[in-house]
Amino acid sequence: MNATIIALLGYISWTLLLLILLATYRTILVSQKQRLPNQFKADGSDSPDFGQRLTRAHLNCAESFVFIGGTMLAALATNASAITDTLAYYLLAARLGQSIVHLVSTSVLAVQIRFVFFLIQVGICAYWLFKLMSKFAF
Repeated sequence: MNATIIALLGYISWTLLLLILLATYRTILVSQKQRLPNQFKADGSDSPDFGQRLTRAHLNCAESFVFIGGTMLAALATNASAITDTLAYYLLAARLGQSIVHLVSTSVLAVQIRFVFFLIQVGICAYWLFKLMSKFAF
């Protein structure tokens, strides 16, 4: 397996783990009779503080998968993963960093750190897309 495949599977696994944590969190609230199963808003805005952060961390992963996962899949599908392999682990680390900081705090500093991790992901994907388009341009 190459770095792109490992990072893609890591990204998907992280998103799934956050979903499992969110489902567990909500199940606990329901079992403690703090919520009815049909009372949760999809965006988590009605949950206690940690529930909101967990929901948003999961949704951030899902939202970003379009450009991150899509770019990695495009590289794999076109046999151009040599372009994505070199930075794949850095992108995964930035994704994990963004989510972990999101789970820990919403302070001004934490939000700024989270944004830096997001910019790293955007920058890497923009670079990859440029390289992929250059490779396949007529």
